[in-house]
Amino acid sequence: MACSYADGLSKYENKGKLGLPEKFDTAEEVERKVQILAGWMRESKHTVIHTGAGISTAAGIPDFRGPNGVWTLEKEGLKPDVNISWDDARPTLTHMAIVSLEQRGYVQYVVTQNIDGLHLRSGLQRQKLAELHGDMFVDKCNLCQRQFVRSSAATTVGQKSEGKACPAKRGNGRRCRGKLHDNILDWEDGLPDADLDLAISHSCVADLSLCLGTTLQIVPSGNIPVDTKKRGGRLVICNLQPTKQDRHADLIINTYVDILMKRLLELLDVPLLPYSAEDDPLKISQLLLQSSIAESSGNGVFEPIEWTIPEEWVKDKDLAERVKSRKVIRKRPGVKDEVQGRKKVKTESGHVQREENDKEEDELDLCHKNGEVLKEKSDRNEEEDEEELIGETCVIEDAEERETGKTEQEEGNAVIKSERENGIKTESEIKNEEEHKLEMSEVKVKTEEIVKKEESDNTIKSEREDLIKTENEIQEKNEKSERNEVYTNGNSTPSAVQEEGDSEPGVTGPENRSSDIQNDLAT
Repeated sequence: MACSYADGLSKYENKGKLGLPEKFDTAEEVERKVQILAGWMRESKHTVIHTGAGISTAAGIPDFRGPNGVWTLEKEGLKPDVNISWDDARPTLTHMAIVSLEQRGYVQYVVTQNIDGLHLRSGLQRQKLAELHGDMFVDKCNLCQRQFVRSSAATTVGQKSEGKACPAKRGNGRRCRGKLHDNILDWEDGLPDADLDLAISHSCVADLSLCLGTTLQIVPSGNIPVDTKKRGGRLVICNLQPTKQDRHADLIINTYVDILMKRLLELLDVPLLPYSAEDDPLKISQLLLQSSIAESSGNGVFEPIEWTIPEEWVKDKDLAERVKSRKVIRKRPGVKDEVQGRKKVKTESGHVQREENDKEEDELDLCHKNGEVLKEKSDRNEEEDEEELIGETCVIEDAEERETGKTEQEEGNAVIKSERENGIKTESEIKNEEEHKLEMSEVKVKTEEIVKKEESDNTIKSEREDLIKTENEIQEKNEKSERNEVYTNGNSTPSAVQEEGDSEPGVTGPENRSSDIQNDLAT
């Protein structure tokens, strides 16, 4: 079962968010939401259903990331208790409900990530189904690429050869020389081109995408439903755990998928078709194999049921024109009370995580480590994401401005007028006053700083002038003292002192001294 499939995969550490807590809506909430969904399905001209492992748990096949999922238990060193084989599993109510809706014209295409082959065995036609990750009950030729339904589940994983010759015939009537390989992808394998192209095309032209039993963590499979949303369609998610695309959903229904689909069929007045073993391609292949062996005594040629997607389906001109015409329009307003976009949840390990992980898409790339293989097959989808999201945002903003701009302006003017009449200051006036006060405060502070600086400069200048004056006085006094000392000691002539004109009071000059000598002689 799922355990043998998981064991056959190569080692890969990043398996996404495991064991997130489950949430259940009340019966009243489920009824209200299913009625909304039924109304949208009646309006939709093109509906695509995206399915994951959650729709097969009722058949006894465990999922991978649920509380008891294969990888959740594997992380704890445990394995789920499974008592059913791939061959013995039967399509669930949800599988048969999808076939019932498809035959009544409510569903135009189905995209699945499951490898259990239950969509094939439910009677869903190949023209209505894209199997992105392969099928346990389908082989593929390594040369002609044609696919054939097996008579039992494959025993290998990763597109390995079982040594069987391809039963296809070439144009000249000779058999193809290729070998049959299993059709199940490993982590590093690229998605099948035809299935991926059709899944993207139908999602782009869809008015409604319904996701059942998947956390949408696998890339690029988990991003394909958003193509519907980006082109004006609606996105509905039914899952017990939070998903990577919850923020894009118009409606989120937290209940078992079988409960949802049973009530949906009742509201749409669509009878549930029963599973028929006689129409099961697996059972038919078993009968064909037994018949060929019996008729040829064991040497007969087994002619299996072909499961190949013809090239004309992929290159359908009508579908291509519809895809081309469905440009990004605008986001539809979602049912706000249903989108649990940014609510924090606590896991069993006690770590707080966000249900929405906008920046963890690289960590959730569970198909490839480097994304190079998938990039070759989904360049168109990846390159459109950034351009269309940017364009979408611009278109939305323009539309909102056109629709609400005038009304908001009129309402704003009316409020301002009313506030002024009542003497109430508007927010803008209060804001302007606060800004003015702040500016005045800054000016005052700067002025005080300038005044303090000028006062400081004046003080320094005055002190400098006083210092210079004091130095000059001291220098002048020292010079006079030196001259007096020189004259007194006879080291200089009187004429030298006189020439300088620095004779001081009480100092006798040459003429006066001669007169004094004469007076002394006369006496």
